[in-house]
Amino acid sequence: MNNDFINIEKLISVFSRDFEKTLISFLPKALFFSDKLNKAMYYVVKVGGKRLRPLILSEISSILGIKKENSDRVAAGIEFIHCYSLVHDDLPAMDDDDLRRGHPTCHIKFDEATAILVGDAFQSLAFEIISHEKTHENSEVRCNLINELAKSSGAEGMVGGQMLDLEAEKKTLTLEKIFQLQRLKTGELFRFSCIAPCILAEKYEELEVFEDFSSKLGLAFQIKDDLLDVEGNILDVGKKTGKDHKQGKETLVSLLGIENAKKKSKDLIEESIKIIEPFGEKARNLIDLANFIISRNK
Repeated sequence: MNNDFINIEKLISVFSRDFEKTLISFLPKALFFSDKLNKAMYYVVKVGGKRLRPLILSEISSILGIKKENSDRVAAGIEFIHCYSLVHDDLPAMDDDDLRRGHPTCHIKFDEATAILVGDAFQSLAFEIISHEKTHENSEVRCNLINELAKSSGAEGMVGGQMLDLEAEKKTLTLEKIFQLQRLKTGELFRFSCIAPCILAEKYEELEVFEDFSSKLGLAFQIKDDLLDVEGNILDVGKKTGKDHKQGKETLVSLLGIENAKKKSKDLIEESIKIIEPFGEKARNLIDLANFIISRNK
């Protein structure tokens, strides 16, 4: 294992630990609503994760000179949207998973109705945080952030991609259709994580650069996820593997083959790195993160 990989794993670990405290600070207090809902939301946050989306947002924010207190609020917003999507994705009506990150999923730990409400609460909390004046003094900036996050997480983004994914079972899909599915289901939240700092910094001239970076990064991430579903084991991945094959789903791996899929993900990461290399040493962590995405085992 090379030093770059060790360093980036340490960065992810430290960021995840510190950012968890940030997320918990935003959770509503049980004094004002159901204690069960509070415990379930807290449980989902404490189960953890790599926090890649907020970390990417944080690193790009650093490149663009954004204050941490501002970027942390938007990073919390995108992570709560991600939490909501995972809680709903695990439900019996969707992917029907009973393990997430090595722990019982929310509907297993509590119940299905609570899990649905937890997802709903995370979604609304994300927009509540971003819409607050503490995120940015300029209301137009806050509106732009809300608009982009709504698009990335809604019918034209993540939700639309999830619908295509559900419809993909037992169907034969073309490579182009799978690329579209993954761009929506996975890529759109990566896109928001990459362009949100440009909006926060009001550096709209950088939007296209980081949007291009995100499209390659997001697809590489999904290919690696598909590879882990084929080659990974439950102890490392933290959830059941081999599900796509059992459900009869076409994936980028099933169409490209394992070796071609690995080459495609590697090529995408190399292309993404070239896009951000002009930022020099400021982009070092972001470059290491990009390489980590296709080297991880979970």
